Amino acid sequence: MPATGRPASKRRTVPDLIAIDDPADPRIAAYRDVRERDLVGRDGLFVAEGKVVVEKVIASDRHRLLSLLIAGKRADTLAPMLARLPRDMPVYVADQPVLDAIAGFPIHRGIIGIGARTETPSADALLARLPGKAAVLLLSGIANHDNMGGIFRNAAAFGIDAILLDADCCDPLYRKAIRVSVGAALLLPWAMLGRGADPLVLLDRHRFESVALSPAGTSLLADWRPAPRTAVLLGAEGPGLDAGLLARTTSLRIEMAGGFDSLNVATTSGIALHHLAAARTTGHR
Repeated sequence: MPATGRPASKRRTVPDLIAIDDPADPRIAAYRDVRERDLVGRDGLFVAEGKVVVEKVIASDRHRLLSLLIAGKRADTLAPMLARLPRDMPVYVADQPVLDAIAGFPIHRGIIGIGARTETPSADALLARLPGKAAVLLLSGIANHDNMGGIFRNAAAFGIDAILLDADCCDPLYRKAIRVSVGAALLLPWAMLGRGADPLVLLDRHRFESVALSPAGTSLLADWRPAPRTAVLLGAEGPGLDAGLLARTTSLRIEMAGGFDSLNVATTSGIALHHLAAARTTGHR
């Protein structure tokens, strides 16, 4: 029995740390200049930045962590997390100046990982596997990564079951979107609609009642009572949702002070999804 009091086979071990002292080292090519060239669209890879986000990748059954790059000063404090990794996973360690030079910007959190995404399901397949009572988000034209990350974070906080994105949305696994979502983009099921697809036909086929958020909504959000299967539609700031979609759904507006009728779309999502979650909790569904 070792001095720790635990059998050797039960002791937690961390992968061997691979020292990097040259930002041009070919072993860390995937990490180089990630600010300027995000890995989305490159062999299905994505960047996970910060301990909280990396932990979500490790816990995810939808994505796989391939390697880590950490600051040497953080190696000891990160040991419990590193012990959860496969023994043969590459974990590169560098002094902070080298780490920052590799990434192309200061990595204040001292940890960054490269992950591989799983195949994203079709929207039809995603909706088909949801439970009888479910709530989904449909996003249209959300091209700002901060807004995308904020919406995913709110969706996770308020129990949304899945998110659909039209062809004009940005990728939720872009580095900044993942970071702003605090890893929620790695956990929530989502699917991308094909260009020209009619989302309302799809939602109707899966028995979802659709409602759209708009400053010009005909009803107040505060008066709305969601159906057992509800889809909430959100459009980009400025252009908003397509007029054709609005005309075919119940449109809701958030009551505001006189002379002001606009909110950031991520803020709108938080208000609307909190209302939806409260209605589910109090039995209005």
